[in-house]
Amino acid sequence: MKQFPRSDLLNRLPKQFFASLVKKAGQYIEKGFDVINLGQGNPDQPTPDHIVSKLQEAATNPINHKYSPFQGFGYLKQAVADFYQREYGVKIHPEKEVAILFGGKAGLVELPQCLLNPGDNVLVPDPGYPDYWSGVAMAKAEMVTMPLKEENQFLPKYDEIADDVLEKAKLMFLNYPNNPTGAIATPDFFAETVELAEKYDICIVHDFAYGAIGFDGVKPTSFLQTKGAKEVGIEIYTLSKTYNMAGWRVAFAVGNESVISSLELLQDHLYVSLFGAVQEAAAMALTGPQDCVRELNQMYERRRNVLIEGLRSIGWNVTAPKGSFFAWLKVPQGFTSEEFANFLLEKAHIIVAPGIGFGTYGEGYVRVGLLSSEERLKEAVRRISSLEIFKK
Repeated sequence: MKQFPRSDLLNRLPKQFFASLVKKAGQYIEKGFDVINLGQGNPDQPTPDHIVSKLQEAATNPINHKYSPFQGFGYLKQAVADFYQREYGVKIHPEKEVAILFGGKAGLVELPQCLLNPGDNVLVPDPGYPDYWSGVAMAKAEMVTMPLKEENQFLPKYDEIADDVLEKAKLMFLNYPNNPTGAIATPDFFAETVELAEKYDICIVHDFAYGAIGFDGVKPTSFLQTKGAKEVGIEIYTLSKTYNMAGWRVAFAVGNESVISSLELLQDHLYVSLFGAVQEAAAMALTGPQDCVRELNQMYERRRNVLIEGLRSIGWNVTAPKGSFFAWLKVPQGFTSEEFANFLLEKAHIIVAPGIGFGTYGEGYVRVGLLSSEERLKEAVRRISSLEIFKK
């Protein structure tokens, strides 16, 4: 069969680092091993019943069998504005400052194409969510990494970035609570970010995917709560994590009017809009009962405690995450992150994500998801404790 060559755009895309890990894990599962998957980022709980019921009801409405408005129904944009006012005290103009997205990933990949020209600098966290890199590659922009180090609470140090890099930068990605480190941002850090963005004319994109998940009584801060934030950037919020709606592919961007307008213009050429019944269900999620969100957060905190306390009890000196549903663990001495991930899979049949897959500064760590039951997490600790390197 004739092979048609791929475009330069596709050849620029970064390789999917985790594909080989998934393939290898699948081989163990096929052989009948009881594999504990702590490497995924896929919520394990079902969508709350009242949201599912709304979808079922809305799916029978003939208006939702037609094309939806290109930029989304007004009621969903109003629900987003109401959500931000209720949760963060931030006023959002529903028509000018909200873009409906086909999942948070879509918006993150689209934004560089909306705002950048070939050769422009993009500041990205390292370690960070790999799909930031994809949008940068599509825009033919240049990626400059900002190291996230444990001694700096996994916050970038802006005074360590050269002036000439900042002068050329047009876009910066941030993400708190952070994937993969589980760190959270402080109001002072966000204020410093706004000041930097104003000085160098940089658009800030804050990926707030884990905004609902904070531990020890601390509610994660929205970037838009910072004075001047809407002047210099936007925030992307997904329903995937807050409401266990990962498969529904619905999210939104809020903030700077010009950026929202650019996002909607690009999406006008890519899509029509989300299925109307999904939009009705999303509005229900944002404005309906929120007990499910509090209960979910408490569940993740219990899981975090089971995992961290269990690992500490066997002599693994690990740090507890402050938010998100990930733990970022230093690998034992003598291993690279990839070697340790392979070691756990081969010897204990546990999947973790090697830190190097999130960037150069991810080396020396593995990411562990809190997306299995407390019983499975306890079993994972038991298996790890039986490994020779952890025996006292």
